[in-house]
Amino acid sequence: MRSSKHTEHPFWDAPILQYAAWQAVKMLLPTYQIKNPIIFTVYVGTILTSGLYVASFFTEINENPGFVFLVSISLWITLYFANFAEALAEGRGKSQARLLQKSRKELTANKLSKPDRNASVTLVDGHQLVTNDLVLVEAGDFIPSDGTVLQGIASVNESAITGESAPVIREAGGDLDSVTGGTQVLSDWLIVRIDSNPGHTFIDHMIELVEDARRKKSSSELSLFIILIALTSVFLLVCATLLPFSIYSVASDQQGVVVTLTSLVALFVCLAPTSIGGLLTAISISGMDRLIQANLIALSPRVVETAGDIDTLILDKTGTITLGNRQAVEFIPLGEISMEHFADAAQLASLADETPEGRSIVVLAKEKYGLRARDLSDIGATFIPFTAQTRMSGANLPGRQIRKGAASAIAQYVQQQGGEYTEEVQNIVDGISRKGGTALVVAEANRVLGVINLKDVVKGGLRERFAQLRAMGIKTIMVTGDNPLTTAAIAAEAGVDDFLADALPEDKLTLIRNLQSEGHLVAMTGDGTNDSPALAQADIAVAMNSGTQAAKEAGNLVDLDSNPTKVIEVVEIGKQLLMTRGALTTFSLANDVSKNFAVLPAALLTTYPILGELNIMRLATPESAILSAVIFNAIILVLLIPSAIHGVRYERLEAATLLRKNALLYGLGGLFVPFIGIKLIDFILVSLKVI
Repeated sequence: MRSSKHTEHPFWDAPILQYAAWQAVKMLLPTYQIKNPIIFTVYVGTILTSGLYVASFFTEINENPGFVFLVSISLWITLYFANFAEALAEGRGKSQARLLQKSRKELTANKLSKPDRNASVTLVDGHQLVTNDLVLVEAGDFIPSDGTVLQGIASVNESAITGESAPVIREAGGDLDSVTGGTQVLSDWLIVRIDSNPGHTFIDHMIELVEDARRKKSSSELSLFIILIALTSVFLLVCATLLPFSIYSVASDQQGVVVTLTSLVALFVCLAPTSIGGLLTAISISGMDRLIQANLIALSPRVVETAGDIDTLILDKTGTITLGNRQAVEFIPLGEISMEHFADAAQLASLADETPEGRSIVVLAKEKYGLRARDLSDIGATFIPFTAQTRMSGANLPGRQIRKGAASAIAQYVQQQGGEYTEEVQNIVDGISRKGGTALVVAEANRVLGVINLKDVVKGGLRERFAQLRAMGIKTIMVTGDNPLTTAAIAAEAGVDDFLADALPEDKLTLIRNLQSEGHLVAMTGDGTNDSPALAQADIAVAMNSGTQAAKEAGNLVDLDSNPTKVIEVVEIGKQLLMTRGALTTFSLANDVSKNFAVLPAALLTTYPILGELNIMRLATPESAILSAVIFNAIILVLLIPSAIHGVRYERLEAATLLRKNALLYGLGGLFVPFIGIKLIDFILVSLKVI
């Protein structure tokens, strides 16, 4: 993942640990504990054993007070660190929220009476602005609220949002007209139409999402939680019925000792899925936190999990795969026309063309052929701006009439001047079209000088990233309104698996619905208003932060970096979340199975001495066996916290391979580790004569 301001906090970040340490103490109150039924049963058992120990000071109990004390302490430690895991995950999220809150400023705004830089200005507090108000933002000013650029072009510092120090260009029209409240204009000026009311800006929404992460559970998390509660209820019932069975057996056989309450509580804690029950919330919160660290804002926790199962990615071409505007990439002079003469004419004809294409021609002539700014006033130059009607721009100088425009418009112009639009020119134009480019023709008087090749520039590194998606089993489909010829060329250059050309907004929507009806889970990235219906339909909709407000509202994920291949991070984080939950659940349940080989025979040994034959681990005494298992349970929960917070390591392997690997590592590991750990703890307890 790329670095950003919202970088991942080290696990041992002191302020976050301090917050989690104190919060974990506060969460020991019953009002907190009852929110997690699994841990609440442990909480009740801990209070019961603690009460038994306190009672031992005032009356005789049929238990070893030292044993009861050590079991109680181990259970309190288990509870504390279950709380600590959740508090730590929550603290890391709150730290992200504090960073975002620092970027939110109390701002003043230059409110305009109409969309004109020279209109009357009223200085108002930023919180007084409402939707559709117009504001003027100049160099050094902060943008007071989310909005759309109506006029101007400026360099904007968005580091408070994206974490990137490099400024970005925001301009009226196109796909770069969306601005975010709290960002700063570094140069020039913008007239912005406010799109949000006070307290409802994008930053406010981000802060709310981060702060509310711990209070939301996805459907799959709820399903697993219900299963764990059901298991806990079964084991609670089993342990509760063991006491009357023990009493009955002792009374019937007139031998043995009734099993103690402390042993039953310890048995329940080792039987029930307490480890994963204590870590489940922390795993989910941390998944959302990792999205934020990747500069991705999810609108619900369901998004993170669904991302792990995505198998199809649909990408809009313009602004997502390509830079958004066609750029001049090549000058092609005809015959004896020199490159210098042609570049000079192309630049002169484009000086009055304010379209992105026209500006790119001026830049190409400047950067590639050294044609810098020049003073044309002393030679009486007049300029003809580009219009949609003429589809041309140009310049008239003494003795020279230069025009640049669409091939058909220039052909007509040259013929009207008595010149000839040759087959050679048409062949060059057709060749550019076949390669997915757009041709503009430059003429002087009645003679064609050459052709300019405009091209949709594919963003750097996309081909490699799409190859990574392919290796992960995700098919990429590019959709665009361009003709099939142009689309095929861009698709081949970008390296996507398939494409849909001549696509209207409803065609994108139909494509997604058809894929979903075939059982595919579809992700889409887009940045334009025309992408909104498809974004709303997709299972995962990643809207570009640089895109329109409508696109961001339709998406369920917003990419602050506006990187179309960020979906790789989304998928990896989703898969990592699912893997982490599955791996730790597998490890925890396998642990529970092994722990009970130690604690079950020991807990019932006083009632049924024959169970001593099952002491395959040769633990010293029943009490040391029970205590060792409970201590091991607490230690394992502590050791699993880093994995819950950071997630288990994700590798780009096929799902079946990952499943086998994790089953072996966490399943078999969970079965064997308790035997070693419990035996070691038992040895230490006996050696130190603790019990």
